[in-house]
Amino acid sequence: MQDSDEIATKLRHALAVMELPVLVSYEDIKKQYRKLSRKYHPDLQNGEINPKEDKMRALNEAYALLKHYIFHYRFSFSDEEIKKQFPESGYGTKFRF
Repeated sequence: MQDSDEIATKLRHALAVMELPVLVSYEDIKKQYRKLSRKYHPDLQNGEINPKEDKMRALNEAYALLKHYIFHYRFSFSDEEIKKQFPESGYGTKFRF
């Protein structure tokens, strides 16, 4: 089991890869993922071989990590518990990483 500092570091790194702020909703994550995946997807680069494949791989990993964390958190706790944990989030829709 990973400790909370290690998990927090991974989540913050994922936010940096996706160019997102610390307070973010799942809808924001999804929009940003789609935007960046269009920008960095290797098939959309006119057949050029470039390092964007690595960026796309990192983007996929970051999106998967954030998505897993948010859905795990949403389904593990009630809305009231989420509101207590994230009072500024407004109905548990935004999460502070």
